[in-house]
Amino acid sequence: MFDRQILKNLSSWAERKGRKPLVLRGARQVGKTTAVELFARQFERYLYFNLERRQDSRLFESGLPINDLLQALFLSRDVPRRGGRTLLFLDEIQGSTGAMSFLRYVHESAPDLHVVAAGSLLEVVLAQAGAGFPVGRVEYLFMHPLRFEEYMQALELDSALQAYLTVPFPEYAYETLLPLFHRYVQIGGMPEAVRRYREEQEIQALTPVYQGLVSSFLDDIGKYAKSGAMTRVLRFALEAAPLEAGKRIKFQGFGRSGYRSREMGEALRILEQAMLIRLIYPMTGTRLPIQPDLRKSPRLQYLDTGLLNYTVGLQQSLFMMENLHSVYQGVLAEHIVAQELIAQGVQSAAKPVFWVREKQPSTAEVDFLFPYEGLLVPVEVKAGKSGTLRSLHQFMDRCDHPWAIRLYAGPLRQETTRTRQGREFQLLNLPYFLAGKLRDHLEHAVG
Repeated sequence: MFDRQILKNLSSWAERKGRKPLVLRGARQVGKTTAVELFARQFERYLYFNLERRQDSRLFESGLPINDLLQALFLSRDVPRRGGRTLLFLDEIQGSTGAMSFLRYVHESAPDLHVVAAGSLLEVVLAQAGAGFPVGRVEYLFMHPLRFEEYMQALELDSALQAYLTVPFPEYAYETLLPLFHRYVQIGGMPEAVRRYREEQEIQALTPVYQGLVSSFLDDIGKYAKSGAMTRVLRFALEAAPLEAGKRIKFQGFGRSGYRSREMGEALRILEQAMLIRLIYPMTGTRLPIQPDLRKSPRLQYLDTGLLNYTVGLQQSLFMMENLHSVYQGVLAEHIVAQELIAQGVQSAAKPVFWVREKQPSTAEVDFLFPYEGLLVPVEVKAGKSGTLRSLHQFMDRCDHPWAIRLYAGPLRQETTRTRQGREFQLLNLPYFLAGKLRDHLEHAVG
């Protein structure tokens, strides 16, 4: 067990007046239960219910009035109702419709009670039932695989972490953090993989962990599917997803299959509801608000880069890498940047977007658009010289501000440069291991 950044968000929620029951959302095995167990140490009393267990769920299906149900819950754990702060944790809440209904009303009946719910398949179950939590009755937080910052914290790399958090990033620390980041990319951020690596310090020891995670995701397929036919489509989609990760995809024939757009589109959207993948869509504008164009081909993001490496057989080739851009046609570099950006979204399910200009003869694509203080800042994940950033230059010719970012295998450097049409702009070059600190470094550069 190791601390996660989300514990700070949980503590802030617990101290806030007028807080509502909290729903913690995230894919299987990203550490939701462990995080709540660590959080529970801040309370005098802790009541845990796993709603996939019949003995726990039957209380919520009993039809008892809310106040009687609360008494029954405390009695079942032999815990007094009053005296000190109490955390009630409803794990795998999608296993009980009664428990989901309980969340609607518990705040009015027991405002002193701290209630947290979690469920890996929650979004899928709610979508299939055509239901949802009532607006205004609950709050949400989102969990993801460990960020690079959390990985260093888990491995007790205190000096490296301190350098990482320093703004501007100190150049002397670059040669130390680059190989640490490469190892993080190799391992990924799934908590069990990080824990095993911390204990054994061997990548080979992680194979059973990855195998177990992939198997558990496949075992869940039957819980997503409405029919045997959809089970087959979902299984194919999940197995093909790592092979298509980091690429723009089409639903029709996805993964070189014979599946039609409609059935594959439904399968991929179910996997996205389970938070195993993300479908990242482009936009064509250069200003806020962010408006993804859902008619265009999305880019597929898999849950975790370490799992991706294991599934497609990349882990051996990563031992000798000096630059992520040189591996897997640069897919890994973009994929881990997207993973770091997604992991910033603790309080919302917002996804990153990228930019396209698809008018012939001059098409262009910028890897990410980063919202900052009312601006959409283009972010390119690229090796090579800044003058070769043709797509980024096209974006800068059309936007209303002078800031752009390049993430690469090199030290922090800010330079004044010009587009091919002569427009001057500021290019902030950052080592790609600072993808999770874009906001801090932009703030420092802009001043």
